[in-house]
Amino acid sequence: MHTMWKGSISFGLVNIPVKMFAATEEKSLKFRYLHEACKTPIQYIKRCPHCEVDLDWKDIVKGYEYESGRFVIVDDEELEELKEKKTRAIDIIDFVNMAEIDPIYFDKSYFLGPEETGNKAYRLLKESMEKTGKIAIAKITIRSKEHLAAIRIYKNCIMLETIFYPDEIRDVSLVPGLGTEAGDLNEKELEMANQLIANLSVTFDPTKYRDEYRESLKEFIESKIEGEEFHVSAEMPKANIIDLMDALKASIEATKAPKTKGAKGKAKSKKRTATVS
Repeated sequence: MHTMWKGSISFGLVNIPVKMFAATEEKSLKFRYLHEACKTPIQYIKRCPHCEVDLDWKDIVKGYEYESGRFVIVDDEELEELKEKKTRAIDIIDFVNMAEIDPIYFDKSYFLGPEETGNKAYRLLKESMEKTGKIAIAKITIRSKEHLAAIRIYKNCIMLETIFYPDEIRDVSLVPGLGTEAGDLNEKELEMANQLIANLSVTFDPTKYRDEYRESLKEFIESKIEGEEFHVSAEMPKANIIDLMDALKASIEATKAPKTKGAKGKAKSKKRTATVS
């Protein structure tokens, strides 16, 4: 695994040297744009529309648009002066309970592995956090940007999760229609909704979930490479249910079947078949 950052966790007066690794990876299939006539990948040219000339990197500066069409120029030397001195430190500020942080705050996940000289201190922090059940709130600078972060234990590893600052979370009141009442809910509807949730409730197992679109897309690309025919199965018919009570009843009936039935059915499907919904 590629080391993307080296530094140390500042834990009081204790410094724990660590390496940081990306904990997740993007699995989407990426397409490139080609010139249709010759199938050559196209280039993206840096061009000034005002001067009508192509540019090199030496001709480009950074600017912040403080009004429409008006910029203040900032050079790299000025940005360097504004950087924190402790760019290689993960400074722990507080310890909190995990349940106190809403999932909306979490951004990206990273594994923190110990450097050879910091193995004992690393284990000390890990075991202490496991025993107390706390997670740490810290600050870290990654690629010139200061991030707020949560440090927690994942399996046998210390993990860092960058989290958004409060002013980066949009106010939920901006969502239209939240205050609109569509009519009173009756007790029967609520009872049936609760039953539907109960029928669909299981112990979380991440291995049961798959990106079915990505798998179908990959099979489709493989079939084109091999020159085989790719069949897309017909869309499953959907019941035209308008009444909320009828929809709840139908949903409850559908979820009474064993939950493993759907998984077995999918396993029997042919390799070159995709389902579109």
